[in-house]
Amino acid sequence: MSNQTKAYLFALTAVFLWSTVATAFKIALSIINYSSLLFYSTGISIIILFIISLSTGNIKQIRNWSAKDHIRSIWMGFLNPFLYYLVLFKAYSLLPAQEALTLNYSWAIVIVLLSIIILKQKIGFRSISAIFISFVGVILIATHGDPFDLNFTNEFGVVLAVGSSFIWSLFWIFNIKDKREEVTKLLFNFIFGFIFIFIYCLITNNITIPSFNGFLAVSYIGLFEMGITFVLWLMALKLSETTAQVSNLIYLSPFLSLLFIGLILGEKILSSTFIGLTLIVAGIILQQNKRKKNFSR
Repeated sequence: MSNQTKAYLFALTAVFLWSTVATAFKIALSIINYSSLLFYSTGISIIILFIISLSTGNIKQIRNWSAKDHIRSIWMGFLNPFLYYLVLFKAYSLLPAQEALTLNYSWAIVIVLLSIIILKQKIGFRSISAIFISFVGVILIATHGDPFDLNFTNEFGVVLAVGSSFIWSLFWIFNIKDKREEVTKLLFNFIFGFIFIFIYCLITNNITIPSFNGFLAVSYIGLFEMGITFVLWLMALKLSETTAQVSNLIYLSPFLSLLFIGLILGEKILSSTFIGLTLIVAGIILQQNKRKKNFSR
């Protein structure tokens, strides 16, 4: 089996697993509250990332980290997993899965806006067009296809879902500037993030012990949203002859997610959701064709 074939297998497996997590979020949130979900799933993810880092020997690299690197891990851990998933899980608890999923997916175009501000990148006509196309898609999804009525399922949920895309975009931009080994730095981000989550749960007194089904749900999310799937995606990018050959497969994920949401959760997938998501993805592809940047998720 060639390396490129292996790359496609790893990438498609990652895409499939990521496509199931929106459904898993809603199932988990029907059993356990959002802060407890974040607490337990992050803990499980830390265990998985530690085992991976230890088995590859990459964890030894922390000996060479400076104090600045550890401070960066604290900041990044605050953004992800703490703030990002706290906001995202709350959004999923308030919105239908299809809305939370598609509104959150606008993160890829938010990156363009933040790159202009943070990285001082210039923006051209194609980028402006891409942002506009994706923005129209977001409005269609949030208003159920009636942008002039502005009738939202839950206004606060919409704000949270869109806000999560900004948090993830900030994390992504700062992460690409951090040249440390990916899995090990993610492990320490999660360790520090877990401390923030623990403090939050203590302050809010909003944590419960999961039932057996709840434990299965949080384990699935810890394994396949936060842990193993990310590593599979990195392996795919590493083995592929070019990143574009596998990175474009990520566009399958939101559409597969809608399929699982419809089949497993029984949500009726609105035409406005599908059209809006198509516009968001079209805007992303238009922008990516110009930038030739690869991104995960």
